[in-house]
Amino acid sequence: MPRVNGPLFFILATLMLDAIGIGIVFPIMPDLMERVGAGNVGEGSLWAGVLMAAYAGAQFVFGPVVGSISDAWGRRPVLLVALACLSLDYVVMALADTFWLLLLGRTLAGVAGATYITATAYVSDITPKHQRAARFGLIGAAFGIGFVMGPALGGVVAGWHVTAPFWLAAGLAAANLCLGLLVLPESLKQENRRAFGARDMNPFASFRRAFALPGLAVPLICLALFEFANMVYPVLWAFWGKAALGWSTLAVGLSLSAYGALMALSQGVVMPLAVARLGERRLVVLGLVISGFAMAVFGFATTTWIVVLVMPLAALSDLVPPTLTAIAANGAGEDEQGMVQGVIAALASLAAVLAPLIFTPLFRAFTAEGGTLYWPGAPFALGAVLVLAILPLVLRR
Repeated sequence: MPRVNGPLFFILATLMLDAIGIGIVFPIMPDLMERVGAGNVGEGSLWAGVLMAAYAGAQFVFGPVVGSISDAWGRRPVLLVALACLSLDYVVMALADTFWLLLLGRTLAGVAGATYITATAYVSDITPKHQRAARFGLIGAAFGIGFVMGPALGGVVAGWHVTAPFWLAAGLAAANLCLGLLVLPESLKQENRRAFGARDMNPFASFRRAFALPGLAVPLICLALFEFANMVYPVLWAFWGKAALGWSTLAVGLSLSAYGALMALSQGVVMPLAVARLGERRLVVLGLVISGFAMAVFGFATTTWIVVLVMPLAALSDLVPPTLTAIAANGAGEDEQGMVQGVIAALASLAAVLAPLIFTPLFRAFTAEGGTLYWPGAPFALGAVLVLAILPLVLRR
């Protein structure tokens, strides 16, 4: 386990609270879509996918820009502004009684999605290269802990009112902002800053610069493809649990919490040991195989006990993104970490834009009343095929 110092502890706490705010909403998505008139479970999944695509689209456009801003002006101001915007977003979501207001709120949250990008660059600033893979694993562990608490809280407080999770998330984000104002130091040294220019306003220019760096193209492509396939979980887990397994809102929340606990163990405990024993490349290969197998099982699962058995393996697949992120970070200069992390986040966001537009129509087609085949797990089967298709790229590298 890598040593956790004061600034790193604050960043991990920030990301954990951010994950609580995100995860607290997942269990109520089917009920929330019904509240704004989105229809049955199939129709609701489609409109929920539009919300996720809007969030990811905004993050895709602004992610590299924000990363470059943090390279020029420092990590601290970007983090604090992002937290303020997230607080406002959750209030908008709590007050929304129409789908279009929800859409506005999620778009705002996408613009404010710099929290993860800048926090990852912050960790790069304060971490030697040989420790980055393990510390990026700690970032995943912090998210995992947040997802343990978030969905469980969402499932419980939704019993009071469907919008109660948004008010709780707004309070957590505001409290986190106040703490950051008091204790967060700046991590980026003046000599490691670079000027912010017009080219940094163009996300595609950042792509060209990142892909032009030696050895960076393949891990970036692999990361984008994996993030696309892995989006099947946040996009459809709640809807799939209801349609395939008959889960209640509380059951969805508890399952997400269990997965978060497993993910925290995977990235916080297993990750440092696995990197040391296997090396980064072999760990990626193992993670891809495990991920493809887990998605395939979920694609055909019809009982809860099968899902429970496979969830620990599914959590191990979350070793892949931090390992690929470390490979990419080690291929960039110290004055380019914000730009590279912004590009990584933007690629993940692009995948998150496209995934709901593909997975939710597929889910809707296989859950439609009167359809020729009722197969709620079809999107997971597609995800398994996509994950295994990455293996040749990794093995050739």
